[in-house]
Parts: sequence; structure tokens; C-alpha cells
Amino acid sequence: MIGVVQTSLALCTTVYIMTGLFGFLLFGDSTLSDSLSKFDTDLGVPYSSLFNDVVPRPLASDNFRFAIISMGLVVIILLGAIFIPSRWVAFEFTGATVGVLLAFIFPASISLKDPHGIGTRKDKVTSICMIILAVFSNAIAIYSDAYALLTEEGLTKISLNCDW
Repeated sequence: MIGVVQTSLALCTTVYIMTGLFGFLLFGDSTLSDSLSKFDTDLGVPYSSLFNDVVPRPLASDNFRFAIISMGLVVIILLGAIFIPSRWVAFEFTGATVGVLLAFIFPASISLKDPHGIGTRKDKVTSICMIILAVFSNAIAIYSDAYALLTEEGLTKISLNCDW
């Protein structure tokens, strides 16, 4: 049991440190003490206005919004628990996506942001190529996972490894 606690603390600490590091690399010297407060501005991300409406006000001040967000999360988790037959299926899809995000897309995005103007044109072209390559390889990984899941062999393997 102690190993599980230590591992979860190590993972949470790693995520926390990475969030702070990427927040600093993204915003540079204008990093605020609360890294989430900087995300209420328009970053040029599609559908970011939807997230901007959720983040700026504390949830404790608005019971209706708190209830809607909580119910939405519970429904998404419940649907995932119902329709995902094995946790390994979820691990395959999220593992492929998170690996590509951490290894290619986050570093390339930081290089593209370049608030200090250090990067050259070659660096920006390389970053764009990295993002395109990452999206393409992730699409192939997700397609192969979905294909293996939907073929007869994948369905047999899932039914034998069901978590329930």
C-alpha cells in the first residue's frame, strides 16, 4: 500500500512540476503566481472561449455552474465506464495521445510561441513539421487501436479480459 501512495504522489508531483514548467515556458516573465489565471486570455486556440467561460470565476461563487460542470463530468465518466469494455482499451488510446503530446506537440508549441524572439525561421518550420508529424502519427496509432478493437480478434481479446 505504501508503494501505491508513493507512486501516486510521484506522479502528481511530476504533473504539477510539468504544468508549472510549461506554463513558465509559454508565458515567460509574465508568468503569474496562479498559472491558471493567465489562461483567461485569448490564446488563439479553437473553442478557447468555451474554456474561458468556465475558468475565470471561482466555482464556489456559482452553485448552478458548479452543478452543471459536476454533472457533466460524472456523465462523461459514467459513459466511459459503461462503453469502454476494458481499462486496457482506454490505456491504449490515452497512452498514444499523451505520448505524442508530451514528446512532440508541447515542445513544438513552446518553440512556436517564442515570446522573446530567440527562434529562427528554421526553428518555426521544424516545429510546424513536428506538430504535423505528431498529429499524423497519432491518427495512425488511434486508427490501428480502433481497427484492432473492432476486428474479430480484438473483440475476442476484450471479452476474455473484461474487468467485470
